[in-house]
Amino acid sequence: MNAQQEQTGRYATVNGLNMYYEIHGKGAPLVLIHGGGSTIASNYGRILPELAQSNQVIAIELQAHGHTKDIDRPLSFEQDADDVAALLKQLHVEKADIMGFSNGATTTLQIAIRHPELVNKIILASALYKRDGMMDGFFEGMEHATFEQMPQPLKDAYLKANPDPKGLDAMFHRDVARMVGFKDISDELIKKIQVPALVINGDAEAIKAEHAFRLSRTLPHAQLAILPGGHGDYIGEICAPDKDSKIPDLVVAMIEKFLKG
Repeated sequence: MNAQQEQTGRYATVNGLNMYYEIHGKGAPLVLIHGGGSTIASNYGRILPELAQSNQVIAIELQAHGHTKDIDRPLSFEQDADDVAALLKQLHVEKADIMGFSNGATTTLQIAIRHPELVNKIILASALYKRDGMMDGFFEGMEHATFEQMPQPLKDAYLKANPDPKGLDAMFHRDVARMVGFKDISDELIKKIQVPALVINGDAEAIKAEHAFRLSRTLPHAQLAILPGGHGDYIGEICAPDKDSKIPDLVVAMIEKFLKG
């Protein structure tokens, strides 16, 4: 744990889980939810400092991810949503803007569906809500996924947060099982989400750009941004090939405009 995390990293007991979270900056609360196989740092390390200049960023690590250890209960997007809601209630946050990336965006959709009273605006980065939104062959490949195929930067990021190889292995298998069993979210539920939404997607990534377009048109109050690059490149995710890209700065500006609009 680095010095900044020692100042900002905390734990809360929610639904039997010892959940790790960090608070950065001041202002209106903005919750950051990471994707599968990820940590706060691996997904948001590039843009979090900028977002914290004008928001109180509450960044969370979900069950089995990073500092938050696994417990003996099923892993699901619905459960993750309930865990985040329970944490916000503990922190006396009545309403928050919520940003999720990848699996975290699916969790954000579930928060908006299950706990609408807590949500002000949502930012859905590479969000999946229908199985046919993934690139062709994804689910077939996921059924045969091996630990060796997990990107090394994600392994390293996990072990930096929690130096436990067994925990890393558990996270990998938890996330694979969740994706194999993924079920579509109905259009009816998506249409019930009445808060403003910003849908962001790469044009050459795991989530089809057409899927992001469809989500933005199904949500009642959504804006859409399709950006060049792969999965998470536009936020400077740890696996992004171009470490000097200016696109994450553009995305931060876009997010700030959306939140203030």
